[in-house]
Amino acid sequence: MRLIGNIYIFCSIVMTVEGEVPELPGERELMTNCSNMSLRNVPADLTPATTTLDLSYNLLFQLQSSDFHSVSKLKVLILCHNRIQQLNLKIFEFNKELRYLDLSNNRLKSVSWYSLAGLRYLDLSFNDFDTMPICEEAGNMSHLEILGLSGAKIQKSDFQKIAHLHLNTVFLGFRTLSHYEEGSLPILNVTKLHIVLPMNTNFWILLHDGMKASKILEMTNIDGKSQFVSYEMQRNLSLENAKTSVLLLNKVDLFWDDLFSIFQFVWHTSVEYFQIQNVTFGGKVYLDHNSFDYSNTVMRTVKLEHVHYRMPYIQQDKIYLLLTKMDIENLTISNAQIPHMLFPNYPTKFQYLNFANNILTDELFKRTIQLPRLKTLILKGNKLETLSLVSCFANNTPLEHMDLSQNLLQHKNDENCSWPETVVTMNLSYNKLSDSVFRCLPKSIQILDLNNNQIQTVPKETIYLTALQELNIAFNFLTDLPGCSHFSRLSILNIEMNLILSPSLDFFQSCQKVKTLNAGRNPFWCTCELKHFIQLETYSEGMMVGWSDSYICEYPLNLRGTRLKDVHLPELSCNTALLIVTIVLIMLVLGLVVTFCCLHFDLPWYLRMLGQCTQTWHRVRKTAQEQLKRNVQFHTFIAYGEHDSLWVKNELIPNLEKEDGSILICLYERNFDPGKSVSENIVSFMEKSYKSIFVLSPNFVQSEWCHYELYFAHHNLFHENTDHIILILLEPIPFYCIPTRCHKLKALLEKKAYLEWPKDRRKCGLFWANLRAALNIHVSATREMCELQTFTEFNEEPRGSTVSLIRTDCL
Repeated sequence: MRLIGNIYIFCSIVMTVEGEVPELPGERELMTNCSNMSLRNVPADLTPATTTLDLSYNLLFQLQSSDFHSVSKLKVLILCHNRIQQLNLKIFEFNKELRYLDLSNNRLKSVSWYSLAGLRYLDLSFNDFDTMPICEEAGNMSHLEILGLSGAKIQKSDFQKIAHLHLNTVFLGFRTLSHYEEGSLPILNVTKLHIVLPMNTNFWILLHDGMKASKILEMTNIDGKSQFVSYEMQRNLSLENAKTSVLLLNKVDLFWDDLFSIFQFVWHTSVEYFQIQNVTFGGKVYLDHNSFDYSNTVMRTVKLEHVHYRMPYIQQDKIYLLLTKMDIENLTISNAQIPHMLFPNYPTKFQYLNFANNILTDELFKRTIQLPRLKTLILKGNKLETLSLVSCFANNTPLEHMDLSQNLLQHKNDENCSWPETVVTMNLSYNKLSDSVFRCLPKSIQILDLNNNQIQTVPKETIYLTALQELNIAFNFLTDLPGCSHFSRLSILNIEMNLILSPSLDFFQSCQKVKTLNAGRNPFWCTCELKHFIQLETYSEGMMVGWSDSYICEYPLNLRGTRLKDVHLPELSCNTALLIVTIVLIMLVLGLVVTFCCLHFDLPWYLRMLGQCTQTWHRVRKTAQEQLKRNVQFHTFIAYGEHDSLWVKNELIPNLEKEDGSILICLYERNFDPGKSVSENIVSFMEKSYKSIFVLSPNFVQSEWCHYELYFAHHNLFHENTDHIILILLEPIPFYCIPTRCHKLKALLEKKAYLEWPKDRRKCGLFWANLRAALNIHVSATREMCELQTFTEFNEEPRGSTVSLIRTDCL
């Protein structure tokens, strides 16, 4: 930052790496950019570590000796496009590492030289020097590689001071050129000479001497206003010691006959490569191929690029024939707006033809053209429409490489195609080709570019392209990856920007040799069908070009925008066979578990109990508690085993049921409804009894229905606790004799008190007293209700006969 007046100037500082700035050795460099800031003086507070300083496009008038002392590590200094008039190179004596110095496009009139031994690039072009600013000290810059100069006058003595330097490039940029001493340029020892001429300058002598000075000669700004040199004078220009093999002319504005003269002049020289760019010509064509001397040439390549016509109706036929009759290997006429091209009616030696970016049509192939040596044909950017016509033309040549991109090419199924077996690369991108193009391709093709067409699928009737190794079919309308059954050697496939949702298995099975795949920017459906495609990058790392940023889910909506590598598709849900096997295994395991439970825990019995319990729940939810109380008919329900029936009838019932009928006992033979099932009767009469007495003995344990009764009694839904259950232990029962399914009985015996039948008859009185106390029936409170229910339900049977019992074994 520097304060000028009341204005602060900020210079940006950027860290760069090696290679970003010319001629900069080292790993990291510090660049300070102060360009285009209207500076009148060099900033005083430059960062000492600066290695590159850009002060171009400012208003610098003069450089001071102290301006660059603070930047001792300076390597690159750009001072072009300022107003500097005088320069003393000694101001850089403390910049020992300075390699690059650009002072072009200033107003320099004089330079005081100082030997900067490490300088490699020095540009003094486009200044106001009267003569070439070269002195003896300039000859001491032994490391100098690129030198830019300017001056209104050029003399031999100027270049003799640096004649011993082996320069890579000399750039002569003139604002004016009033005098040139013939023979000056050949003094230079240079590989490439670039001359930018001022307007209205006679270029012939400079062209003549320049071709003697360097291997590569480039001349810019050649116009027809300069003095014309006749053909006779051209022949007098001796080129016996010519060095130039590459001649480049740029920004040429001539009449056609002047351009013709340049061709003829160059034709008999050492030039092998002749390129003219940005050429404008016009006028009538007086000189044509009939007056051109094609003999004695080493020319191999002629390129005309960006051709413009000053007159719209110029006689182009003569120009085309002049060029096509040249006995050369390579011819380029591009960006010339030529509508057609003429060839001689005899075989030519062309190996390379480039007619790109013109307006050629199918008329080009309707004439016989003899090109027996043609290897490369570039016709991109024209108006060709019929692919089969191109194939017929190519079939008469040994073509290997074709570029037919950016045309209007189409192919119909009924058109026959015939290609030479030599074609190995073909570019058909940016056309109007559809699926049928695969029926019009050379069988020998190895590299094929079909991007930006209208292809929707690769038809099964495709020609077997067994040599195809690289296929670019991006930017089309394909919905699936093409299989490789017709492309057995395919190794590189580009199919990005199509309409691929889920690649089919055919690709993975048939394209085993594909090593590079670019399928990014497609609208992928991240479902199970995409699982194999996602795994492709995992199994063959580096195969997918652009992975993973270019591979994004489009569907389903919850995964839209998610990269494919972040999508998890479970193997179980995507593998049908595995899912079936898993289900079968689970069913088998469950079956084994159920079988084990049935055998070991008597599971069917529990299931039946559960069914009965469910039915009971269903009835309970429909019946209010008040209604249930009105349905009570018995004081007790007795459950016992068959072998214990004598004790029940002879002991239990007589002692409980008195003559007054104060205790009503449910009797199976009298009370059970024969129209209902046993389980329904058990549940029904348990609900109609206040208490349930269970006579326990080893015989009871072995009775299945006794277990039903105990189960329902224990799960009686009309009692909040187990007080309604009375256990009478008639005989001791060892715990190991109780079956597993009777775990409820075990639980009751462990936590609930029970009455044990005494072996001593003298203790029976106490037993009956305890039993009656356990019944705890308020006979007076319930007598009327029980009688009413008895008369209603049992058709007014005598009260003494209401004592009933149930022997569950017999049900």
